[in-house]
Amino acid sequence: MNNTQDSTYGIVASQNVMIPMRDGVRLATDIYRPADPGGNAVDGRFPAIIGRTSYDKSNPVIWIDAVARAFVPRGYVVIVQDLRGRGLSEGTGDYFHTANQKEGLDGYDTIEWAATQDWCSGRVGMVGASHGGIVQNMASLYRPPHLSALWVDVAPTNAFRWEVRQGGAMALHMYGALYLHGYDSQEIAGDTAAIARIERGAERLREEIWKQPFREGETPIAAVPNLEKVLMRYYRDGSYTDWWKQESLNHAQHYDRMADIPAVYSSGWYDPFAAETSEQFAHMAAKNSSPQRLILGPWNHVSMRGTGASFVGDVDFGEAANWGDRVLNQERFRWFDRWLKDIDTGVEDDDPVRIFVMGGGSGAIDATGRIQHGGSWRTEQEWPLERATNAAYYLRSGGGLSPTLPEAQDAPTSWIHDPENPVPSVSGNVTGFYEWIVLPDDLDGAYVPQRARMRSLIPDGPVHQRERDSTVVPESRPADTPPLLADRADVNVFQTEPLESDIEVTGPIMVNLWISSDATDTDFTAKLIDVYPPCPEYPEGFHLPLEDSIRRARFRDGYDEEKLMEPGEIYEMQIELPPVSNRFVKGHRIRLDISSSNFPRFDVNPNTGEPIGRHTRSQKAKNTVYVDGDHPSHILLPIVEIE
Repeated sequence: MNNTQDSTYGIVASQNVMIPMRDGVRLATDIYRPADPGGNAVDGRFPAIIGRTSYDKSNPVIWIDAVARAFVPRGYVVIVQDLRGRGLSEGTGDYFHTANQKEGLDGYDTIEWAATQDWCSGRVGMVGASHGGIVQNMASLYRPPHLSALWVDVAPTNAFRWEVRQGGAMALHMYGALYLHGYDSQEIAGDTAAIARIERGAERLREEIWKQPFREGETPIAAVPNLEKVLMRYYRDGSYTDWWKQESLNHAQHYDRMADIPAVYSSGWYDPFAAETSEQFAHMAAKNSSPQRLILGPWNHVSMRGTGASFVGDVDFGEAANWGDRVLNQERFRWFDRWLKDIDTGVEDDDPVRIFVMGGGSGAIDATGRIQHGGSWRTEQEWPLERATNAAYYLRSGGGLSPTLPEAQDAPTSWIHDPENPVPSVSGNVTGFYEWIVLPDDLDGAYVPQRARMRSLIPDGPVHQRERDSTVVPESRPADTPPLLADRADVNVFQTEPLESDIEVTGPIMVNLWISSDATDTDFTAKLIDVYPPCPEYPEGFHLPLEDSIRRARFRDGYDEEKLMEPGEIYEMQIELPPVSNRFVKGHRIRLDISSSNFPRFDVNPNTGEPIGRHTRSQKAKNTVYVDGDHPSHILLPIVEIE
């Protein structure tokens, strides 16, 4: 084995090598090997790094620059493969977004094929983000003998819980993601009409999302029948059915099957899958004897990688937050050099958990208009933190939020949820929710990469909670609707007095509500916000969103069956928020917003109680949250003592 840590090789590539799977289907694979100065493959055996993708395996930024050109000169073979039914691989008709039952076996077969080649040392690692993380977990379920280490980045593990549905509602970013997978699907290759249908739909995404309920044959996704089948499942299957139990959609239920090998799990507080990443680490650390690591930074789904930046949305977290491929690869080199090359890089002595505690910055507005929220890295021994104490902050009549129990007769808070005028998603933890820019007519045939045309329909990160020109709102809404979300009559603000000292919140969060409605079904949403004091740029204070979520009332007792409400009856309900780490500094307020919609982050409840995704009408609902002594609605915040 070549153990020279600082060796420098050239690269020689073999493209579209067709690797056979056990059922005879061949998957297109690019192989990048160490080369001598003449461009010839170097003799010898090297460890392999495998990435498997549902996107473009030849992407120069994601795979060639970030992985092949980084690892091969250090003495690795890099293998990048199109998934079954994608790109140039065979298996047309076998691709269903993330509901692909053969993913684990394909991963196994690819790993074992690589390990037996005369250029491979027999040790194989895997990298990849999002879907590229899913396929790592799927391969690990089958325990390929030569799989030796993983780096699983921003990967969902339970599509029903966070990726596609959340609290019983549909997370509509997955509707947007289906356009990405439909546009270049094998099923419509060469079908200009079908491709144009997907493309026009993506360009009009902010219009298409209003056309609900989605029906077979009526959305642009219908151009790709396999993906339309998936969409209808995503949209209509609100209960936890056998379809959701497929291992490809919920491999969290199979953690005990996963290989006991060294693994890193990384995500960001503004990534949709921070909860899943951190929970997977906790399960695997408890189960495995090999080292497991968790990294959680102040990033959205993509900002950990690429060129890097210290900011997300309207917020700058300081230079320590700026990773990008530059820092990420240094960390990955340390990890894989140890487990694939036996080089002592010190990773075994690292603390198992690294988290970025947001907050504590100057609060000044920089030249780009971003607020300096700041933050710093900290290491921990476990997740969730054992020393964190769950503190109840109670919703109070008049909009207070306090650790003091409410009075026995405190009055409830009611509002009208109008499905035709939902609370807009000013920002949110989303991915793949892209509307495509319409290309001008004067390009003269010039090629424009697909991803260069895309902008997120919802800003994917912390943004001041005031509407902007790009915010998705209905054309018919009342003209006097206030742009500041806190001023809307259907957004109920509960906040503390200005803090007298700093408070750190680190960990998963739960909101416990007592609710009622005059409808048989409706939604309740919760959003945690760090409120800055007023300043010239933000007279109302900067409203920094941290986490949000939703609960559909018919699923208040779980997802195995639906239970409609009796109008006026009081019920207890929980809304699970993803984890976060934030320092609320002196003078700030901790705020919890309660409402009944957050669109288009989640689909809007029509309030009729009809079958999910098949409603025929909508109606307004009067919804109520109770805050008295017998119904002490509250949020449980994991408080960590500040040293």
